[in-house]
Amino acid sequence: QVHLVESGGGSVQAGGSLRLSCTASRAAYSSVCMAWFRQTPGKEREGLTIIHTDTGITSYFASVKGRFAMSQDNAKNTVYLQMNSLKPEDTAMYYCAAAARCGWSSDGYDYWGQGTQVTVSS
Repeated sequence: QVHLVESGGGSVQAGGSLRLSCTASRAAYSSVCMAWFRQTPGKEREGLTIIHTDTGITSYFASVKGRFAMSQDNAKNTVYLQMNSLKPEDTAMYYCAAAARCGWSSDGYDYWGQGTQVTVSS
């Protein structure tokens, strides 16, 4: 069975940090690409970071580059999102996703977690 499970969300003050985790079933982690997206009510899902699981190469969307860092632990089928210098505008539901090919559009991702809420207060 293919599934992704996120954890690590919560509430934090502006300037603080959180680390999200996403553990994938073996089938999902065999996908070439893992990514983190976020979504706020009424808006489309926004791609944040991508990692090529075979090489560990990461890419970041401009809004989070320098503040967020994605990493992986292949032994645990887990990817992480370290979020630093958080801002109130980072408040959203955060999702991890897996796909056979990397891209910034959510349409290209085959598997999704249930999401974890991140709330940043000013």
